[in-house]
Amino acid sequence: MPPVAVAPPVTRSQPTFPGSAPAPSKDAAAQATLDLVVRTALQLRGTPYHNGGSDPRGFDCSGFTQYVFAQAGRALPRDTREQFSRGESIAVGQQQAGDLVFFATTGPDASHVGIALGGDDFVHAPSSRGVVRVESMALPYWSRRIVGIRRVVGN
Repeated sequence: MPPVAVAPPVTRSQPTFPGSAPAPSKDAAAQATLDLVVRTALQLRGTPYHNGGSDPRGFDCSGFTQYVFAQAGRALPRDTREQFSRGESIAVGQQQAGDLVFFATTGPDASHVGIALGGDDFVHAPSSRGVVRVESMALPYWSRRIVGIRRVVGN
């Protein structure tokens, strides 16, 4: 008996109209935002620290995160403690690129913020003697001071 030809399965999709594109999924849109956040943050490496700074001439930590997220169309408050109150709390070790990472550097509450890059790395505007740079949360200084991680995109 000769082999029987089998037709490929029929798939149905949403109709498209000339000149229209399907809307991106929420996950795809969130991922595009996070990619832009990380790319922008890394492009600013080497920018000097400036107390109260919130633009590429100089940043403090929360001015840096506010500026970076604004470039991706996401508004953040100016103050570290206010940023700490936004988004979803994420367990240490579950952070993803684009999450905000908070540290207690001047007392028991969140007083410093950076942007997670994936793994243990984060980018931040560290101090009056520094520049925007990448560091590891696993370093003893940072690992002893982490107070939380917040996801503000995709939640």
